Amino acid sequence: MKLTAIGISTVALLIILGLAMAAAKSRGMAPRAGLVDGRLAACPASPNCASSEPGTDAKHAVTPLGRVTWDALVRAVEEAGGRIIRDDGHYLQAEFRSPLFGFVDDFEARRDAASGIVHVRSASRVGHSDLGANARRIARLRQRLAGTR
Repeated sequence: MKLTAIGISTVALLIILGLAMAAAKSRGMAPRAGLVDGRLAACPASPNCASSEPGTDAKHAVTPLGRVTWDALVRAVEEAGGRIIRDDGHYLQAEFRSPLFGFVDDFEARRDAASGIVHVRSASRVGHSDLGANARRIARLRQRLAGTR
């Protein structure tokens, strides 16, 4: 079968439309966030989530942010493009949108009362793979915070 320019254009258009529809769906969904027994929720089996909670499996695990000031964390999230949804000084919930299609990812942070360490979780609302975007977001936040401890 020979692909013509029209056929290739049609396939490309369908892919773009599918991505736009999935992004719109993510914007219309309620955040999948909140503490479960005082901890950030576990990541799903899909590879579109990263978490520093103890017990997170290796494919989803990232290093916690450590002992950072809460104000610096809030500032870093906002400077990175996050929109704060909830902040009670010990739990933070924010949304990040991808630049091209506007896919929404949910970001959460919680301060462990016993150790003072800030644990984080970032997860896509839709799709299977995020191509490492959520783990990179956490790494960039860690870099932003490195000079504020």
